[in-house]
Amino acid sequence: MKFKLDENLGRRTQDSFRNAGHDVETVSEEKLCGASDERLFEACCAEQRCLVSLDLDFSDPLRFPPERSAGIVILRVPRNPSLAVLEMLVRQLLAALKEMPFNRGLWIVETGRIRVHQQERE
Repeated sequence: MKFKLDENLGRRTQDSFRNAGHDVETVSEEKLCGASDERLFEACCAEQRCLVSLDLDFSDPLRFPPERSAGIVILRVPRNPSLAVLEMLVRQLLAALKEMPFNRGLWIVETGRIRVHQQERE
């Protein structure tokens, strides 16, 4: 699967995704650091990459419809998280990707659970 890691995720996260066999690029590699959320989302849509971020703004499906891109994953961390907590959430996400289909959705990854946003049917 193709992912784009937001600037709030570092080299260890990138390595974890690559080691799991995913195609991953980062915001910093593409010189998008400091870009608006809208610009970043448009880049993900154009590249059909799933955005992985800590930024809760991307959890608004009206503002950022996940089906326009390859999806959005929000890693929901507590205030002032440790590196161990972040790494645990990344492992939890990567394990879930092996078990559940990810189809242009919105996933909120929290300690011990993943909330999947259900799209409204017309």
